[in-house]
Amino acid sequence: MSVDPLLMAVVAGLIGLALGVSGMLAFSASERQRREAVDVVEPTLPDGAAEVLSVVGRAFIVVDGTDGVVRASPGAYAFGLVRGHTVVHQQLRELTARVRRDGVIEERQMELPRGPLGQGTLVIAVRVAPLGQEYILLLADDRTEIARTEAVRNDFVANVSHELKTPVGAISLLAEAVESSPDDEAAVRRFARRMQKESARLAALVQDIIELSRLQGTDVVQAGAAVNLNTAIADAVDRSRLPAESKNITLVVGSNVDAPVFGDASQLVTVFRNLIDNAIRYSPENTQVGIGLRAADGLVTVSVSDQGDGMSPTDQERVFERFYRVDAARSRHTGGTGLGLSIVKHIVANHGGEVTLWSQPGKGSTFTVRLPQMEDGQDDAGLGTGAAKGPQAENYIGQEHRGATA
Repeated sequence: MSVDPLLMAVVAGLIGLALGVSGMLAFSASERQRREAVDVVEPTLPDGAAEVLSVVGRAFIVVDGTDGVVRASPGAYAFGLVRGHTVVHQQLRELTARVRRDGVIEERQMELPRGPLGQGTLVIAVRVAPLGQEYILLLADDRTEIARTEAVRNDFVANVSHELKTPVGAISLLAEAVESSPDDEAAVRRFARRMQKESARLAALVQDIIELSRLQGTDVVQAGAAVNLNTAIADAVDRSRLPAESKNITLVVGSNVDAPVFGDASQLVTVFRNLIDNAIRYSPENTQVGIGLRAADGLVTVSVSDQGDGMSPTDQERVFERFYRVDAARSRHTGGTGLGLSIVKHIVANHGGEVTLWSQPGKGSTFTVRLPQMEDGQDDAGLGTGAAKGPQAENYIGQEHRGATA
């Protein structure tokens, strides 16, 4: 039976039309479903919340009912609290879970690992609160530096209390011993000498504490003037004459620098005197302490070298800490307070310089101070306090100074 070609063409056309219509309908349904899905997952914060968060001034994270991050500030990413769309730290997720469950705002201070490798810590104050019906808001404030400063202050107070208690207790016991031995002249003299030694140690400790406190409130930029380091070194050597004499140690000052530095002359004398006294304290008798000066590349360098026992790498890392002593028993015997090198570091930093240490066990130690040379226009009033070269500085340059002959 033959089929009419016209009929076949009509049927094929109808089939094609039906397929086209069904395809369009399927595409429209797919697009509608996709838009509906997008509308469902697109997070919407309560009215005004986004504007408030943008000016809150703290790192923030907004999470949904499954702890997915809906929105987070750059600070939250910088602190390492958020990675991708996930809150990194389990402690924060537990806190959001409690707030979601109880509906009560919570505040905590937390110490969290910083970065994916967990190296270093971040101390943050966190406030977690419900935001609308669906979300939880975390506000984070970086308290790391404040916590570090508080820890340093607490350590300082504890160390000062301990260091003050030792000489005060010794003086009290010695006073009782003197009172109980009024007829024993030899014992009274012995106890009196010991009391004088402990009193001197107590006075030195109090003076160092006062000096450290004063330094923290001094603005070198405002109070500074041009300082000639030749004069400062000469003054420091002169003040260290007696302890050098007691151990027959020779102080050798070499070279001369013409470039002044900008700063506080009395503070710089304190730096060099502390370094020289430290070198004398830890040097054997009948040895030499060298003080070298050099100017190059816009820096003035002063080095103080001794012939002592040197320091281990561990001691070198901690030697500038307050109250740290390489040999605590020896330092107390020689009258060291444990604050001298901390004062040195603080003063040098205030002057825009640095202090470094080279040391090897059995080969002595060298402390090196580098200070920027004074630039033209820093001080138009001349060389200022401590700047004139003077005869005293010339007398010390390039000479040996033994306590007994100075």
